[in-house]
Amino acid sequence: MHKVIQIAVLDDYQKVALQTADWTVVQQLADVVVFDDHLEKEETIVERLLPFQVLCVMRERTPLNKSILSKLHHLKLIVSTGRRNASIDVEACNEFGIELRHTDYVESGAPELTWALLMAIARNIIVENENFRSGKWQSTVGTDLSGKTLGLVGLGRIGQKMAKFAQVFDMDVVAWSQNLTAEKAAEAGVKLVSKAELFRTADFVSIHLVLSERSRGVVGAEELALMKKEAYLINTSRGPLIDETALIDTLKHKRIAGAALDVFDIEPLPENHILRKLDHVLATPHIGYVTEKTYQVFYENTVRIIEQWLKAHFV
Repeated sequence: MHKVIQIAVLDDYQKVALQTADWTVVQQLADVVVFDDHLEKEETIVERLLPFQVLCVMRERTPLNKSILSKLHHLKLIVSTGRRNASIDVEACNEFGIELRHTDYVESGAPELTWALLMAIARNIIVENENFRSGKWQSTVGTDLSGKTLGLVGLGRIGQKMAKFAQVFDMDVVAWSQNLTAEKAAEAGVKLVSKAELFRTADFVSIHLVLSERSRGVVGAEELALMKKEAYLINTSRGPLIDETALIDTLKHKRIAGAALDVFDIEPLPENHILRKLDHVLATPHIGYVTEKTYQVFYENTVRIIEQWLKAHFV
């Protein structure tokens, strides 16, 4: 027999949501249904989610735009992991009387993955691992980090952490963003430069901006054309910060040494997408925040928020 309240947990790709937190109290008061697949078409999303009063969404996976929200007549509460979720129309939630709550976030995962990608692409780790498994021995020459320049597009919390990592490896660090001041850069031990100078001089360019209409496409054909042929581009922030068409053209013609990417314009990335096929692209499927500690915070917070909401409305 179904309970009155129906709760959906969406996009649980790793099938860990119910094991990462204690849902006992919630399951005593409501039915909890977990979906581990991802839907893209609006009509199928609406059809699936129509019965539910509560949605638990992983940040920026399933879109909840105004059109979709307007059709979810039973929906009362959305709990989203992380402090912001660009896939949710906040104004539409307010308009339709849907309460939107956010969990806390763990900030260590994204810079750690970014640095891992930087080192892996610099030292050809994936290629050499594949060589090792196929019986080969030493086929590439790695790039040194010591003495090289890391260019940070954005010097927020993650950018500052990246600067510290780079300094440990004896790298020079330069940074640019639209609002960055020389004083703030100096506090992080970083030199403020113009956007053009950053792309022209950096050996590694790493993007660390929040996606907005102002920052969308902040790295385009003009910036990519300035980069050294031996330089690498790294993006673990958001795909649309880079003009994807310009990036693909740059990579196809090998105008830069390569790119390390964790984020894309469309996620999940289509199976036949060219970025999956270019041999000088090192890519991961948006796993910057996919860590044990982060998931624990996400789902424990989610459970706590739902318990509070259920007890306030139905107990």
